[in-house]
Order: sequence, then structure tokens, then C-alpha cells
Amino acid sequence: MSFDLGLLAEKLRKYRAQFELSLSELSQATGIEQQSLAAFEAGQKAPTGDEILILADIYKCDYRFFISNERLAPFEQTETLFRRYGEEFSKNDRWAVQEVLYLAECEHFMFTNLRLFQNASFSFHKEGDYFKAHGANAADALRHHLKYQDNAIPMDVYEDFRSIGIHVFRRRLENSSISGLFIKHPIAGKCILINYNEDIYRQRFTAAHEAAHSILDEEKDVVVSFTKWSRNDRLVEIRANIFASHYLMPPKFLSSIPDLNKWDENKAVLWANKLKVSTEALAYALKELELIDDNEVDMMKRVKVPKETKIDPELPESLSPIQIERRRSLLERGLSSKYVNRCFMMYHQELISISRMAEMLLIRETELLDLANLFGEVLNFGS
Repeated sequence: MSFDLGLLAEKLRKYRAQFELSLSELSQATGIEQQSLAAFEAGQKAPTGDEILILADIYKCDYRFFISNERLAPFEQTETLFRRYGEEFSKNDRWAVQEVLYLAECEHFMFTNLRLFQNASFSFHKEGDYFKAHGANAADALRHHLKYQDNAIPMDVYEDFRSIGIHVFRRRLENSSISGLFIKHPIAGKCILINYNEDIYRQRFTAAHEAAHSILDEEKDVVVSFTKWSRNDRLVEIRANIFASHYLMPPKFLSSIPDLNKWDENKAVLWANKLKVSTEALAYALKELELIDDNEVDMMKRVKVPKETKIDPELPESLSPIQIERRRSLLERGLSSKYVNRCFMMYHQELISISRMAEMLLIRETELLDLANLFGEVLNFGS
């Protein structure tokens, strides 16, 4: 295997530094001797083909990146992300982001081979510098693009945004002050991560908020959304919130709610649940339209939609409690049912092997049978 040892050494050093791994930890994870790893990073020794594959698997990247200078790597985005917000991302969260980017690249591979979403792109041209208008107009344009009626309520926003080519992943992060982030993957394109630690309805709003960044801030490589905004990010975050509010709660729908001049706690909970948003988000949307006053805003913010009444569109009620719990654990790692089903589709069409499917699902081959049973799939381990 012939490649530039110096370039390979630089890439290996950067990856290990980004994910705050010691040589000892990397050796334990890979089974490669610590001395050899140090020699690879110093450009003193070339890894074998198997060692390249092992390192690529650990760092969740295409092995070809290590042996070529012609391919961009996701770490160029994560390097920017961690340099700018390094203190906000724990070691586990750094790995979570890297795995999400790996899943995005796998999903891009599946979309290409299964010919999905080939004409799904959506773009919006910003005019002027009125940020709130950007958000509202972009939401209206996307709803029109997806053929929603003016007063229709989106039910599965994750599939809505996937349908326009955005890679959407829900993934648990340790830092609860991060709601989500948008990253422009050099191969897969637009990717958004939603913190699965958040409330179900808050995750829907975050998905729309991050979709707004992917549409309105696409010139940026990385945008991180915190629960508390900095002064520098305020206008951009307000614009994304306006987009999310208008997309999830179209003004024509809100204006058609019966008895708009009569609000109490029960009514606030009822309509927030119908719209699948928090009572706080509903209050601000109604206030923006001047349909309620400050006292009613305060009243609505005091009440909450009961957790047991909320339904996650990616965990339908038709599943048994055990199935819901097991699929929830997959979602926490970024694995939606749609993603898993497409992996099986690729396998059944003989586009990927069993071992490749396990890699794409972030599991060992020995765990595939259990996953196949959960999704009603059949595997042929003899193939």
C-alpha cells in the first residue's frame, strides 16, 4: 500500500487530538501496540492494510481518506466545531458528533444506491436584512414546496426535512445546554443533530430550528444552537426560531382556533398538544400574531403538556412497550427506523454485505440477529 506517510501521520494525529484519546486508550480500542501507533503518527512506520481499516473503523471514516489526499474528511468540520466550541463538548459528545457524521455519509451512500430523494433539494433566497422576514418567508416557501395547505399541521417533521435532502439524526448528548447543531458534511451535505435528551416536543422544534440553519445559514460549515443564546448569535437564532414557529404553527391555523379571546390552562394544553409543541412555544406564536396578551403568555407558560400524552412520530403506538423501548435506545444513538430499514433494504438487494451493514448500524455482527428480529427481517449468515 503506497501513500504519503507524512500526510497520513498528520491525519492520525489530528483525529486522535480531536477526540481526546491517549495512545494507551487508542491501543486498547484497536489492539494495535502503542509503540506502533506512535510510529504511525510520527511518520516513521507505515500501517498495514488491516491496521488502516481498523483505524478507519475506530474513527468512523472512510479508509480511503487515510491513503489519499484527494478526499475531504468530516473531521475538517468537526475540527472547526471543536476549536470554536471545544469546552462545550465532552469526549463522549465528540464521539457522538463523529458517529452522526459517519451515519450521514452512510445514508448518502444509501440514497445514491437506492436512488432516493434525487430531486429533493430546496433552496431559499434571502432578500434584504430583515431576519424575522427571512424565517417566516422561508417557512412558508418550504410548506408550499411540500404541498401543505396554509393551515395544515406537519406531523412528522423529521421525514419532512429528510425529504428535502437534509440528513436528520436524533442523538443523545451529555451537554443539555446544546439543543442541536447543523454541520455541512463535505460528502453527504446538510446534516442536523437534535439532542435526544430534550423533551419530545422540544426535539420537534429543535429539528425545525436546525433545518432553518441548513436553509438560511448554508454558507456556514457549522452552527451550534444553545438553550441560551450569545449576543453575537441572537439575530440568527431568532430567525431560526421564527422559521420553526411558522413551519410548525402556521399563522392561518392559529388564527382559526375557536374563541381566540378566551384562553385558560386546559385550552392551552389542548392546542399545544394538537400542534405537538410546548405551551411556551404556542404562547410566543400567538403573542407574535397579537392574539393574546402578556398575562395570557405568562399563564400558558406555567402549564405543561403531560408527558404521557405526547407521541413520538418515530415511536408509533402500534409498537409494543418492549419494541418502543428498544427502538428508543436506537434513536438515542442516531438510528431511526427509516435508517435501519434502508440498511436492510441495501442488504436484501445485495448492495452491502452483512459485515458492512453491521458497520453502518454501529454494532457488531453478533448483534445483527437481535436487530433483525426487532424489525421483522431475515438474515442469511451463510451468504
